[in-house]
Amino acid sequence: MDQRLAALRRWLAGPLGGAEFSVAPASADASFRRYFRVTLAGARSFIAMDAPPEHEDSAAFVRVAQLLRDAGVNAPRVHAQDLGQGFLLLTDLGTVTYLDALDDANAGELLGDAVAALIKWQLATRPGALPPYDEALLRRELGLFPEWYVGRHLGRELTAAQRAAWDSLCAALVASALAQPAVYVHRDYMPRNLMRCEPNPGVLDFQDAVIGPITYDIASLMRDAFRSWDEARVLDCSARYWEGAKRARLPVDADFGEHWRAQEWMGLQRHLKVLGIFARLTYRDRKPQYLADTPRFIGYARAAAERYAPLAPLAQLLDELQT
Repeated sequence: MDQRLAALRRWLAGPLGGAEFSVAPASADASFRRYFRVTLAGARSFIAMDAPPEHEDSAAFVRVAQLLRDAGVNAPRVHAQDLGQGFLLLTDLGTVTYLDALDDANAGELLGDAVAALIKWQLATRPGALPPYDEALLRRELGLFPEWYVGRHLGRELTAAQRAAWDSLCAALVASALAQPAVYVHRDYMPRNLMRCEPNPGVLDFQDAVIGPITYDIASLMRDAFRSWDEARVLDCSARYWEGAKRARLPVDADFGEHWRAQEWMGLQRHLKVLGIFARLTYRDRKPQYLADTPRFIGYARAAAERYAPLAPLAQLLDELQT
């Protein structure tokens, strides 16, 4: 018996005022959170979130949801909460994700909406409102690659020379990230977490938000875990973001070339982190479906490493790990 679902049903009776309702699975993600669509008579619906408090911080979700809404971004409203049990009742933003909806015909429009929402979010930044994306966190994320992707998935251990090259690469990526202006960072701003709705987009999965490098979220959007764009599309959308950010007086680099380099280096830090996370999900959390997308991230990482001379040792390392 699913005891948490039974407890959630009992809890929902209070916020819903005793009205009759049905509960059906809505989605799950890579965490311990689960989402259910709660439908009342007359077809009005909500989303109930089940987030076991021993594993998930629902207070962070509530806090960031309000920050997004205060910024004018369409995030779910929290209608009711029980942080002790880990239950939230949220606005239902629909069933169509950007991952489902995006195609070559509508990509310009939908990605343009996503960029506009991102700029609103960054403009709302208030120092101290969220944890910092600091050196310790950046390095901890990078450490997932040698531990989980190399060590657990590939069954390899870095040699002394490979470890030295890796440490040098990490130092360069961390320095680049910390040199950037700091703004609100969603930290997983990608099509699977954006909903096609009105106003567009709805934004989900934001509970890990921090204050950090200004290029992080646009890098996430353009180098997606589950959908790849050709280089022309990536450059065009990145330039549109950069132009819009400049008009909004966000502190992006005045030179697009420098902005693009910082975005690519920031993206590389994320690609390496995600490779580690996908391996960890497979071997620790028994969620093997994510591992199928690791070749996409190897491709992203290799492309960046081959484009910039200081990152070239990574390309060599990837070659050595595949032999």
